[in-house]
Amino acid sequence: MQWQDEAIIIGVKRHGETSVIAELMTRDRGRHLGMVRSGRSRAMQPVLQPGNRVEAVWRARLDEHLGEFKLEPLQLRAARLMETATAVYGVQAMGALLRLLPERDPHPHLFEALDVILDTMDDPSDAGELFVRFELAVLNDLGYGLDLTECAATGVRQDLIYVSPKSGRAVCRTAGAPYAERLLPLPPFLGEGAAAAANRETMAAAFRLTGFFLHRHVYEPRGLTQGAAREGFVQAALKALSLFPVPVPAPAPVLTAGAKSRRRAPDRRADARHGLHHGACMTMLARWGQAHPKSGTMRYVGRTISCRRISTSPVQRDTSV
Repeated sequence: MQWQDEAIIIGVKRHGETSVIAELMTRDRGRHLGMVRSGRSRAMQPVLQPGNRVEAVWRARLDEHLGEFKLEPLQLRAARLMETATAVYGVQAMGALLRLLPERDPHPHLFEALDVILDTMDDPSDAGELFVRFELAVLNDLGYGLDLTECAATGVRQDLIYVSPKSGRAVCRTAGAPYAERLLPLPPFLGEGAAAAANRETMAAAFRLTGFFLHRHVYEPRGLTQGAAREGFVQAALKALSLFPVPVPAPAPVLTAGAKSRRRAPDRRADARHGLHHGACMTMLARWGQAHPKSGTMRYVGRTISCRRISTSPVQRDTSV
């Protein structure tokens, strides 16, 4: 048996004196383990760091065997991920979320989302928002997806400010007013068609929302506890947002008669990060039919960020389950 696939390293465990057991999130074969011979050598240690993207070749006599990996580096992110607390905790927290999924169960959309989020970990506001959406995507793949597109009581799609802790569906202001104390707040940036960016308060509410459903449907039934990595990421992201709040764009200058405007060179780095953020959101939100408020007509294509006009109609979801 042999296959070749692109993968992201999410964990490494020592095996013997010179080898390691590598845990990879592959594009087409899900979370996969395998032995890397001489994995503790000086040549392989920089490659076998969580967050790095590699080309993996897996070989084994039978499909059910552990097998061996041959890895070639494609993108080494580990050094950059060690620069901020959000990145250090974030890569560990996302690895813990992926371990909740069955081994060798393909989730290509989660691989794409993980790849994009790791590239935006240096921006706390984007990292926190994308991490919340990643948790929602994992919940959806585990069978506990939230429906935040319409009110569970009335069916309306406007003024959704609550989430029912029982059904995991959104509730509008009018229907939820009598039960406001028993409902969870819905952060505005998670609502369909919302234009507001996440701030410290709404980000904290989003972390509480996903944490509640992860504990209720995943951790508690399995006898697990929430890892310290997620708590560390939450604290680091909220602290970064309080120190560096979301900037408000300045009004455009008014030119008087005879005044000449100066054209500034385009900020290529800002444009790339802007498209990367939109692509990540579209990759993850495609699983439950929402469009990111800032990119309702954009999608992520392969490894290249492109802005293509597509239909903005929501994807139909089967809510009978």
